[in-house]
Amino acid sequence: MEYMSCPEAAKKWGISERRVQILCRDNRIPGVSKLGYMWLIPKDAEKPIDGRTKRGKELHHE
Repeated sequence: MEYMSCPEAAKKWGISERRVQILCRDNRIPGVSKLGYMWLIPKDAEKPIDGRTKRGKELHHE
């Protein structure tokens, strides 16, 4: 399986690197693993729905 780093995922998904790290820490991205201090995110991983926004909550509960 191929992986991408937090900065790569942040650029791909249009969010901050810190937000990607938080999503990894909270197990919001399937297949993610940690190697030392670095998160490994599967290249084919989808951006999780953002449950912090009203729109994200509506989508999450459908």
